[in-house]
Amino acid sequence: MREKSSDQARKIEELEARLASKLAKAKSEAEKAKAKADVIVAIYRADAEAAQVQAREAVETAQTRAYWITKLAQCQYRRETLEEIHTRGFDLINEILKAREHEAEAGALATSDDDDDDGSKSGSENREDLDGEEAAPREDQEP
Repeated sequence: MREKSSDQARKIEELEARLASKLAKAKSEAEKAKAKADVIVAIYRADAEAAQVQAREAVETAQTRAYWITKLAQCQYRRETLEEIHTRGFDLINEILKAREHEAEAGALATSDDDDDDGSKSGSENREDLDGEEAAPREDQEP
């Protein structure tokens, strides 16, 4: 009976050792799976954030283009009006030339595909010129 109980105790110990080994293996596999999942989640989050940034940039670009397209239409209308007045006998050559320059600048900005700093600077400078009825010449231009 002692022998039988010692055999059973040994078997129980062996089973406990096997179970402990399987438990440790399962925990290790679970930790590896969790690490992989964390990496995948981090990648998806980074991709989602990048997509949001691109969407914001696209909206800003569209708004800028819409602004310059509107300015182009305003410049064209002003030039056409000045040309019509000129055809009726009024001398508006200087105003028409200025209107054509503004129209060309607005047209270039409205159709520009590059968003570099040069376009932004000239755009903000031109906004001031285009808002008034007659634009005052800048220092680098002849009156």
